[in-house]
Amino acid sequence: MENPRTDLTLFAERIEQLRQQIAQVIVGQQENIDLLLTAVLANGHVLLEGVPGVAKTLLARLLARLIDARFSRVQFTPDLMPSDVLGTNVFNMKTSDFDFHAGPVFADIVLVDEVNRAPAKTQAALFEVMEERQVTIDGQTHPMGQFYTILATQNPVEQEGTYKLPEAQTDRFMMKIIMGYPTVEEEITILERHHRLSGLAIHAALDDVKPVITKDELLQLRQMLSDVFVDPALLRYIAAIVQQTRQSKAVFLGASPRASVAMLQASKAYALLQGRDFITPDDVRQVAPSILHHRLILTAEAEMEGITPQKAAIRLMEKVEVPK
Repeated sequence: MENPRTDLTLFAERIEQLRQQIAQVIVGQQENIDLLLTAVLANGHVLLEGVPGVAKTLLARLLARLIDARFSRVQFTPDLMPSDVLGTNVFNMKTSDFDFHAGPVFADIVLVDEVNRAPAKTQAALFEVMEERQVTIDGQTHPMGQFYTILATQNPVEQEGTYKLPEAQTDRFMMKIIMGYPTVEEEITILERHHRLSGLAIHAALDDVKPVITKDELLQLRQMLSDVFVDPALLRYIAAIVQQTRQSKAVFLGASPRASVAMLQASKAYALLQGRDFITPDDVRQVAPSILHHRLILTAEAEMEGITPQKAAIRLMEKVEVPK
């Protein structure tokens, strides 16, 4: 076990550099930033939800800049077709053959802005490539790269003109991260920064951000996930939390085994981010709510009582005895 720990020293420094660079551009949101880094490290896709103006898009763009990876952004709109996202075959007059023109999903980190604004068939095309990590057009398969990660944003308010994501499809996202409002102190810091810098200067500062970690280094760190030690009692703990979601009277549809696997992978990634090669119950508790709450469908009675999926996930987790 000594080798992983030696290697982790270097990566712990890089991860700390990542956090510091993000903090220079984005005020607060530290817990959400850690969850986002955890999901990327655990090879999972992320759904970022928050009202307009809480830096969802900025955070995704910033993360892509800090990792030396190919980045693309696609703005979902009601008239967007699957071919606009995936790509299409175009007839080449010179060769009398069809050439494949890749869509914006062909990148390492893909930012999908306002994923709930596109119609169901375009959403389905995106979910399919998220799961399969390849695109098949006219019988020809085009694989994605090893690092392929989708960061999708959605706005929880102003539902007019939007297409709600099907609950069964949101299961494809490893995590749903809810970005809330800043505290008063954080908002004062934001105002001070804007007072010192114009809006253009802030965007220029983003352009000046240099990569901190390479894609290959992150892929190496992903391979270390298999070296992270997991006590059998913690496997039982994860399984018990997921079982609770299936037994609760407040939940109409509980989490699937995919949620258990995601919780294990995310716990291992979270431990690595803390510079450890073993997971603790606290690691599981940190990642569990963001993995569970978008997978739970509550009963009508629970919703009428004002219980949200996020609250339900935390309550269910608290019912499970924490291993010593």
